[in-house]
Amino acid sequence: MIPMKQLLFGALLTFSTPSFSQDLMTSPGCQSLQSSEAKQTVELIKKVNDSWQSRHKAECRGFWDNAAYFTGNQEVYAMTGEQKYLDYALRFAEHNKWKGATEQDKSKWEYKTYGEDMKHVLFADWQICFQIYIDLYKIEHRAERLQRTLEVMNYQANMSETDFWWWSDALYMGMPIFTKLYTVTGNEKLLDKQYESFKWTDELLFDKECQLYYRDGKYVYPKVKTSCSDGKSFWARGDGWVLAGLAKVLQDLPAKHKYRPFYEDRFKQLSAGVARCQQEGGYWSRSMLCENDAPGYETSGTAFFTYGLLWGINNGYLKKSEYEPVVKKAWKYLSEVAVQPNGAIGYCQPIGEKPDPTRTVDEKSEHPFGTGAWLLAACEYARYCK
Repeated sequence: MIPMKQLLFGALLTFSTPSFSQDLMTSPGCQSLQSSEAKQTVELIKKVNDSWQSRHKAECRGFWDNAAYFTGNQEVYAMTGEQKYLDYALRFAEHNKWKGATEQDKSKWEYKTYGEDMKHVLFADWQICFQIYIDLYKIEHRAERLQRTLEVMNYQANMSETDFWWWSDALYMGMPIFTKLYTVTGNEKLLDKQYESFKWTDELLFDKECQLYYRDGKYVYPKVKTSCSDGKSFWARGDGWVLAGLAKVLQDLPAKHKYRPFYEDRFKQLSAGVARCQQEGGYWSRSMLCENDAPGYETSGTAFFTYGLLWGINNGYLKKSEYEPVVKKAWKYLSEVAVQPNGAIGYCQPIGEKPDPTRTVDEKSEHPFGTGAWLLAACEYARYCK
């Protein structure tokens, strides 16, 4: 019998791809950033990322809040090629032993409820770190970097269940893993499961009238209403997760794949719904249709929206004439208000699931997921300015 390690390594080599940094550095959006504004943006990106890394250890747990930052750091490395950003990501991955939740007994794997314990292996908040590991595998094809990712995601792809992503955040944490892993393995089952699971979530949470997603089933109208004429309640960061997740899926999905039209349609519809909700100051309020629910700036949702809209413009899905005013105003907020003098990213709503006016959001409100979102948006803006 051939040892499992040998089988695993052989499978990975069969479907190996160019490195993550090469993939992005040679893409149309990353070719020579010549304009002065693009160069200034890259310098600001470095300032923000250097600031974060100088004040936070890479050795942190691989749960969603930290891992979301590292998805932004990966974009910075892809754009700049600076070794220190790659080294920081490797320290994170090695600290977590290239795993998310660590339970080995598959009969104990859970996902249907929120959980930070090691049994929640199939819970998307413990899977987002796999996105980082796949990127790092593409840079250097070492089988151990992908062993746990393959074990977990192939197991999930072969399950009959489709109700994995019952909250909107999961469409960023978990959904892009399937297309990312497909680029390495060529396994069509991954794309089938991704589509079936997204359809389940879409039917539960997508509001066709507003072209927005509810955060989860608890918030579907009329269960929760805004203070503005008892309207529908949509949470900015929740919809930000979805728009950014769809952009990542479209980036990796084959150009003529049968599932692509549905993802493209939802990306365009959500982009339209998001653009209508922007505040005059360039940001999106925590409660997208009713700022009175939780007044003031909010960076994390704004940054994810800006990333998604810019990605759509840069890749030809959104009309520049229609969306340029939106992203220009958003970038003005992100570059002039959200960035603090020391390079920290402020005005990020703390961990939560709704537009909560009881939580303080000010210039000192800095969180890893907000910084990661800002880095994603800034890298796309630099590409936009090239």
